Amino acid sequence: MRSRSFRGGESDVGPFRTRRRTQRRARFRRLLLVSPQDRHMTVDVVGHAESLRAEAERTNERRILVIAGDRERGYDALERVLDAVPVGITDTTLIGPDDRLRCEHRPQSNAGDLLGTTRDVVILDAHAELRPNALGTVVGAVDGGGLLVFLTPPLEEWPDRRGAFDESLVVPPFERADVTGRFRRRFVETLRAHRGVAIVDLETGRIEDDGRTEPAPRLATETASDPLEAAPPARRFPTAAYEACLTDDQAEAVAALESLAAGSDDGKRAVVLEADRGRGKSSAAGLAAGALAADGADVLVTAPRWRNAREAFERAEELCETLEQTAAVEPRRLETLAGGRVRFCDPSEAVESLDAADAVVVDEAAALPVSRLESLLAADRVAFATTIHGYEGAGRGFSVRFRDRLAESDHEVVDRTLVEPIRYAAGDPVEVWAFHALLLDARPPVGPLVADATPETATYRRLGPDDLLADETLLREAFGLLVLAHYRTEPNDLARLLDAPNLEARALVHDGRVVSVALLAREGNLSAETRAMMYEGGRVRGNMLPDVLTSQLRDESAGEPAGIRVVRIATHHEARSRGLGSRLLECIHEEFAADVDWLGTGFGATPGLLRFWRENGYRTVHVSTTRNDASGEYSALLLAPTSDAGRALSDRHADWFARRFGPLCTDSLADLDPDVARAVLRSVATESTANEGRPPLEVTDHEWRVVAGAAYGPGLFDVDPGPFRDLVVRYFVDDPDAIDLTDREERLLVLRALQGRDWATVADRLEYHSPGQCMRALGDALCPLVDRYGSDAALTVRERFRT
Repeated sequence: MRSRSFRGGESDVGPFRTRRRTQRRARFRRLLLVSPQDRHMTVDVVGHAESLRAEAERTNERRILVIAGDRERGYDALERVLDAVPVGITDTTLIGPDDRLRCEHRPQSNAGDLLGTTRDVVILDAHAELRPNALGTVVGAVDGGGLLVFLTPPLEEWPDRRGAFDESLVVPPFERADVTGRFRRRFVETLRAHRGVAIVDLETGRIEDDGRTEPAPRLATETASDPLEAAPPARRFPTAAYEACLTDDQAEAVAALESLAAGSDDGKRAVVLEADRGRGKSSAAGLAAGALAADGADVLVTAPRWRNAREAFERAEELCETLEQTAAVEPRRLETLAGGRVRFCDPSEAVESLDAADAVVVDEAAALPVSRLESLLAADRVAFATTIHGYEGAGRGFSVRFRDRLAESDHEVVDRTLVEPIRYAAGDPVEVWAFHALLLDARPPVGPLVADATPETATYRRLGPDDLLADETLLREAFGLLVLAHYRTEPNDLARLLDAPNLEARALVHDGRVVSVALLAREGNLSAETRAMMYEGGRVRGNMLPDVLTSQLRDESAGEPAGIRVVRIATHHEARSRGLGSRLLECIHEEFAADVDWLGTGFGATPGLLRFWRENGYRTVHVSTTRNDASGEYSALLLAPTSDAGRALSDRHADWFARRFGPLCTDSLADLDPDVARAVLRSVATESTANEGRPPLEVTDHEWRVVAGAAYGPGLFDVDPGPFRDLVVRYFVDDPDAIDLTDREERLLVLRALQGRDWATVADRLEYHSPGQCMRALGDALCPLVDRYGSDAALTVRERFRT
């Protein structure tokens, strides 16, 4: 029994008591104005909620109560329910726009505060809006035996209403009327179709579905499971770490994490913990971190956000207190008497701190991009805890993409999958419903169905929102592939796919199964007033490419041409490297080229991605000057013009980009990976009308003599790096295949000539024996550039030193 209920308790004093009395009197006055049927209905809601809660407690499952109808009457019914159900105020949370109850309150925008916490009752007021991300968060916060309560408009009317979240889908030049209600329509259908969901219709005064599953009695086991039995006989972690485990799965995970301890062997080790939510993987990682720190180890914990790692820290702190090892506890840092510590770092900072750590724990690893995870493999001992199906990241993307990289590494890998739920019983109907409603378990078709797919066997198909809504298999396959295309696909993206007026989806299907899919956004075609507002510092939803080109690159006319941006594109992992992605882009170009001025895209720049897009006709026009906080990569923007207006836009921005790239490399892009820099410059337009897409070589005769002297004679690069930089940019943008330089020589040109790294650093990174050898190698690499581009003054110097 909880310590306090809504009927009273220590909090029911002072202003709380006064407000409570006022609320009850107002409710009583309202009840006098409603029909006897409505009053009887309210009593039925209370009694039904009590029986629903009792069944949830008896089965250690969760139940959903939907109270649909007028908002004020919904709150009246809800207050009666909360008065009757014995749940403490501190165990109840209201998610909604107004603080209407005496319990904890959060707006939907702050629903993420519930991550890592549990409640007995969570109420989601969806009258003003329904944010899918908030929905995903609150479902995970309800404990076994608890209730998730939805306050909604009448279900028949709800899909046709528009709320605050719908406003976020309004992208110029579209209007609010263009936003649809398909997501809510599907949401209502899932509520009506699933077990464990009670629906009360306040307008008709009846219970549409009682939500009780009336499960058969379960046979209790004679003895409870003992996690200590799953501990290794000769364990390195203290017994208390295993005694803190709640399931055998969790204990086995902690046992696997013992391999991170120093001295277990001399090899590199990686542990992967996979689980659905509520299985205790973060707690297992935290217990291991605490055990390691209690033994004197330095444990670095990282995650997409601090809140993702909070549970692991709490378990580590609890274990250290049990072991009487706690020396100091600070925000995001724990120190032990043995000299160990557990500390949190953001992912980008963590990569720079690996050398000082004895072990690294990556929580919610699926929410990090593959490039970041690969960087973390530089640690000798590392654990990755990942959600298989979750709203924080795409577990399938982790398993398909990163696991290949992990297998190729020199780490010995230990895998553990946690299946048994901790917070509620297996088969919990609310979890089953949430997976369906939010497509948390959406995945592409199984491999054998598309293993034979080729560009010749695949058919191009438009995936209209109504088509997706009418075909659940099609929706799951398409959305499952989109999950793979991005390191963090959210429930909000499902609503955007179904309701946003600027988004469209296209696919290649093989024997009726989705094998490649692209999400497209209409951008541009903006009014003069909107373009002026953007130019003067205003922000516009959507329209990513016009926004950057206008607000950052100061091109007020950039938003006038109409375009299609490829937001995401993905091909089934069983059919990659066969040209299906390129075929899909080709079909998209054929469909839209006559109607828009450009096709474009933007993504975290890697050499492989830049090569793919370049081969499909897209050219770089911009690289961001800061790294993306989540991906850790610089973003590249690319255009493929389809009209004269689009070519004019692409040409001028390609020219501006080539002119500014060199100076940027010694400033904000000084740490850009040289292979990314090479790929970026190679993908700049080479067929424009201005200077044939090439940056002008405005090098004086004197500067040419400096360059040629460094290449062929005793001259020095250090006396005037400027003309060298212009020459190297021209080489990459022009036609680098015409000059036979090695990858190492090209990296040397980037690191020294473009980024200005010192000789010792460049020599060490490229494995030259000495800075002197590195200097001579730069001269050798410059010789063919002088031969190709040099003026008469440069060639005169060349001939002088050749003889």
